[in-house]
Amino acid sequence: MTEQLETPRLVLRRWVPSDREPFAAMNADPEVMRYFPAVQSRERSDISADRLDAGFDLHGHGRWALERRDTGEFIGFTGIGPMPEGVPGSDGMEIGWRIARAHWRQGFALEAATASLDAAFASDAAPQLLEVNSITAAINEPSRGVMRRLGMRHVDDFAHPDVPDGSPISACVRYVLTRDEWMRSRPSA
Repeated sequence: MTEQLETPRLVLRRWVPSDREPFAAMNADPEVMRYFPAVQSRERSDISADRLDAGFDLHGHGRWALERRDTGEFIGFTGIGPMPEGVPGSDGMEIGWRIARAHWRQGFALEAATASLDAAFASDAAPQLLEVNSITAAINEPSRGVMRRLGMRHVDDFAHPDVPDGSPISACVRYVLTRDEWMRSRPSA
């Protein structure tokens, strides 16, 4: 299990207590949470941080806290975790990300997701993943754009079971990427 990754601009690392306050602020931002059912309270945000980090110990993969290398600032998370129950692909793993609004449109989600997929699909990863999913609200074009730039394929449209019917975010999409597809798309070392 990789405990930390570095990219040109980011450190992807396990969570630390000082991440909780900026994570809670991000989760309370209505713009950041626009494609989720609701903003999160501080208590709910802290529970989420614990759950995201626990994936490393439970599954061998997790969702790293993202830290800017130039400022040391916490800006969000990305990584691999279990798919939610009741959705297509629910028996698999999902790559996900959330970035604080001040850091949008700078390529951080794509940079961090690329590093996460490299680690998840590495031949020495244990357990080795053969496929990764990603889901979002159908109207979430920014995240869908990241999925497409990662080389993921749109495979399903579905109504999310945890979102009320009629909500603009109940219509969701699932994208998939296999290890073989990822390895073929990577420049040779």
